[in-house]
Amino acid sequence: MEYMNKRVIRLAGAVIIAMLAYAAISLNQGSRTLIAIILGVPSFILMNISRIQLGKSFAVMPRAKALVTAGLYSRIQHPLYFFLDIFLIGVIVFIGWPILLLVWGILVVMQTLQSAREEHILLAAFGADYGAYTRRTWF
Repeated sequence: MEYMNKRVIRLAGAVIIAMLAYAAISLNQGSRTLIAIILGVPSFILMNISRIQLGKSFAVMPRAKALVTAGLYSRIQHPLYFFLDIFLIGVIVFIGWPILLLVWGILVVMQTLQSAREEHILLAAFGADYGAYTRRTWF
């Protein structure tokens, strides 16, 4: 049940982010560029840091190689997805095409489904350790 609640929070957060991005798209190009830089640069850096921290546990198809709980993973269960999403929102605001928010929303749903598969595999492999880890993370 706890996993489901965190998925609902992630999806609700994505809806709020999409609404804010939709409002930001109506701003002038200078403001959109500033928003894109503020969102894009730090999220791109943090996305790469999360990939590095994942190390050999990174896999395209979900596998339980190791339970990564340090660094960004100590507070966010899926920082790679999270920071990729924020980076893409910055790009979408910069470009100013609202239709891209729909594409982004589809990506977020796909990532949520993928994260559910990953969580199932990690719970099966690491049991109580994974449960304790998820209780320590924000989302």
